Amino acid sequence: MAEISSDIFQSFIDQVKGYQPSIESVEVGYVEEVGDGIARVRGLQNVRFSELVRFSNGAAGIAFNLEKDNVGVIIMGEYDTINEGDEVRPVGRIASVPVGIGMVGRVVNALGEPIDGRGPIESSEFYNIERIAPGVMQRKNVGRPVQTGIVSIDAMTPIGRGQRQLIIGDRQTGKTAIVVDTILNQKGKDLYCIYVAIGKRRGEIARLVAQLEEAGAMEYTTVVVASASESAALQYIAPYSGCAIGEWFMENGKDALVVYDDLSKHAWAYREVSLLMRRPPGREAYPGDVFYLHSRLLERAAQLSDARGGGSLTALPMIETLLGDVSAYIPTNVISITDGQIFLEGDLFNAGQRPAINVGVSVSRVGGDAQTKAMKKVAGGLRLDLAQFRSLAAFAQFGSDLDKATQRQLDRGLRLTELLKQAQYQPLSLTDQIALLYAGTRGYLDAIPNTRVKEWQAGFLRTYHSAHADLADEIESKKVVSDDAEARLKKAIEDFNASWN
Repeated sequence: MAEISSDIFQSFIDQVKGYQPSIESVEVGYVEEVGDGIARVRGLQNVRFSELVRFSNGAAGIAFNLEKDNVGVIIMGEYDTINEGDEVRPVGRIASVPVGIGMVGRVVNALGEPIDGRGPIESSEFYNIERIAPGVMQRKNVGRPVQTGIVSIDAMTPIGRGQRQLIIGDRQTGKTAIVVDTILNQKGKDLYCIYVAIGKRRGEIARLVAQLEEAGAMEYTTVVVASASESAALQYIAPYSGCAIGEWFMENGKDALVVYDDLSKHAWAYREVSLLMRRPPGREAYPGDVFYLHSRLLERAAQLSDARGGGSLTALPMIETLLGDVSAYIPTNVISITDGQIFLEGDLFNAGQRPAINVGVSVSRVGGDAQTKAMKKVAGGLRLDLAQFRSLAAFAQFGSDLDKATQRQLDRGLRLTELLKQAQYQPLSLTDQIALLYAGTRGYLDAIPNTRVKEWQAGFLRTYHSAHADLADEIESKKVVSDDAEARLKKAIEDFNASWN
C-alpha cells in the first residue's frame, strides 16, 4: 500500500517538474448595446471587416461596421439572450461557407449549415462569402449555351454559360417557374445548380425542394435558404454564400448556375441592417453603396479562360417590380449590371400567355453567341416576325380591311404565339424546340386552326420521337441542322400534316 502511495506521489512530482507555463493572448470585447439583430461591441481593436465573432451565448456574428471606438456586429442567430456586458470573441476567420461536391443535393442555411436533417456535410474546404471577382484577363467570351428548355428564351433571349441574365417582373408572373424549369432541364447536362431563396416563405421553399426531388434535380442542386422568418442579416449574406458555393465548381473547371430569388428582398434586408447600424440613408432610404451591394455579387459570374480551367458560373438574378415599373431604383441598378433581361408582364400572364415574356423589352446582350447553330438557323427571324405581328395586331384592331399578305402574317403570328406557350415543369429538349420552331417559322402551321396548335404539337412530338428517333437524336447530339437533316425534318412535318386531322 505504501509502495503504491509513493508511486502516485512520484508521478505528481514528475508532472509538476514537467509543467511548462504558457501565456495565450486572446482579444475579448464586451457588448455595449444590443437590439434588433445588431450589437455594438467595444474592445475588439484588431477585428477585420466580415470577420466572424462568437457571443457568450454561442450565437455567431459578423463585424459589419468598424468604427473608431466600437464595432457594429450583425447577429446571425438568437439575440434575445445577449445582454450588455457579455463577452465577444473573434473566431479568427472571415465569414465563410463549406464548399465542394459534398454540398450537392443538400439544403443549407446562409452559413452553409445543413437544415435538411441528413447529417453533417462532408467538406474540408471553405470559401469566404465575399471574394474578388475574376479579372478581365482571367475570362474569355461567353460562347456555350445554358439550355433552359423554354422555347421563347432559348430562341430569342439565349443565356450563355458565364452570363448574368436578369429575370424581372411583378409578383405572381412566373419568375420562379422559369428558373425551376431551367434547373429541371439541366439533368444530364453537367451543370451544377445553386438556388438561393431570399425572404421567401418556408412552405414555398419546402414545395420547391419537393418538386426538385421528385424530378431528380436535387442530384445536381444545392438550395441555400434565408427565409422570411430569419433575420435580415442572414438574408443579406445568403446570396454571397450561394455564389461562393458556385465558385468552387467554376474554379475546378466545372459549370455552375446560381439563381438569386430575389434581389429585391436582398436589397430590403441590406437597407434594414444598414439603417440599424445608423449608416446614412440615401434615395428611398437605401444606403449609398446599394449599387455596389449587387455589382460585387453579380460580377463574380464569369466564363473563365482555358488557362484558369475553363469553368463557368452563370447568374440568374431576379427582381420584383411594382406595377411593371422597371425604372425604379433597384431594377435600374440591376439592369445596368447584367447582360440582359427577361421581362415578364402581368397583362400577358393574365391573358394566358405563359411564360409571360414581353419579347419587345426582353434582350440578351450575349445574343447569338450563346446559341447552337441549329437554333440560330431556325429561330433567326422569330423575334422580327413577332415584333411585326404585334404592330400589325395593334393596327388590325381598327377593323379596316386587310390584304391577304397582312392577314397571312397575322395568322402566322397568332400560331407562333400559341406555339411559344409552355406548361410549367415541362421543359423541352433542344431537338423538340428545333422541330417546333421550324414548323412554325416555315409556315407548316398556317393551315392548323389556332385553337388546335397545342394538340398538333403533342401529336407531332409523339410521332417525331417514335418514327423519326434517329433524326431527333442526330440534331440533339450534333446541335446542327444539316441540309440533309432539314430535308428529313421537312418531310416528317409534311407527312404528319397529311395524316393529322
